[in-house]
Amino acid sequence: MAFKIRHDRKETVNKTVRFPLELVEKIEHAIEGEDVTFSTFVIQACEYALDNMEDDKDKR
Repeated sequence: MAFKIRHDRKETVNKTVRFPLELVEKIEHAIEGEDVTFSTFVIQACEYALDNMEDDKDKR
């Protein structure tokens, strides 16, 4: 399934995360012209990664 940017809002909590400068620039480029914030994109990307990870428990 391809990653799609959504425009939804959820309850949130603040966390401090450090990103490599090159990754920040790529994300900012990807969301140009989209009606989403940097945080919204990162949350969705994390959800996508978690939903599409291979589960090591299934390999046993």
